[in-house]
Amino acid sequence: GIASVVAGHPLDTVKTRLQAGQGYGNTLKCVLTVYRNESVAGFFKGMSFPLASIGIYSSMVSMVFGVYSNTLRFLSRLHHGDAAAAPSLTDMTVASLVAGVLSVGIGTPVELVKIRLQMQTQPYTKGSPGVGSMVPGSPVYRGPIHCFRTILQKEGIAGVYRGNVAMLLRDVPGYYAYFIPYAMFCDWITPDGSISPNPSSIWVAGGVAGAVSWAVCTPMDVVKSRLQADGVYLNQYKGTLDCMLQSYQNEGVKVFFRGLMVNTVRGFPSSAAMFLGYELSLKAMKRCQTETNP
Repeated sequence: GIASVVAGHPLDTVKTRLQAGQGYGNTLKCVLTVYRNESVAGFFKGMSFPLASIGIYSSMVSMVFGVYSNTLRFLSRLHHGDAAAAPSLTDMTVASLVAGVLSVGIGTPVELVKIRLQMQTQPYTKGSPGVGSMVPGSPVYRGPIHCFRTILQKEGIAGVYRGNVAMLLRDVPGYYAYFIPYAMFCDWITPDGSISPNPSSIWVAGGVAGAVSWAVCTPMDVVKSRLQADGVYLNQYKGTLDCMLQSYQNEGVKVFFRGLMVNTVRGFPSSAAMFLGYELSLKAMKRCQTETNP
């Protein structure tokens, strides 16, 4: 989880600004605008108190990988009588879908706080309903804890889980297009006779899986980002369907592909780092367990 956050957060900020912000134009213009107005720190909005943020995010990542792995073992035992048996494509599909569904429970509040912090410097029209006397670009939240507490007080539990339907529609197909390409590509590039893939194979397979997954789920990622960013200053959308309709009516089909290039580019190093960290950590722990219990 730590490896993924460090590798992917700056581009994640650019992606969120492109999807939910206004006036950024293309990716390069967005990068230059963020740097000019907020310096390097602007790319790390949403990572205040990094240890706390990474700890929460890591718990979500570990849960997703844990659910996926344990579901695979359960299905292998159920279908083949051996938890260590090679899983079928159907088993991997079911495990991916289960992981995607369960990730929404932890992931929605984490994503909400991250996006609210990333978007709270957006310009707006002074005097708009709900804005009050704040000036454009003034921060609403002092950090992740203050952000979460403010949302909970003003919007309740429903506010904390704002965008959960869009996230569900993003993550269920997203994890399917994440774990399966990883397993297939890793198997394809692993030399014959090798028991497990080497680190370079894991890195490449993880990167390809991340790029494919983010390309698949970008349309719903746009909707989720807009829903969760909504409410920093104004409340524009009533729900997932309303957000989709308003976005389409105002900007056409192309709006659902905002941030596609950034998502795909970011997905490679972020997922490559995540899978490599995951696989190497597992190997290290298995080695320690074997040495402790020969």
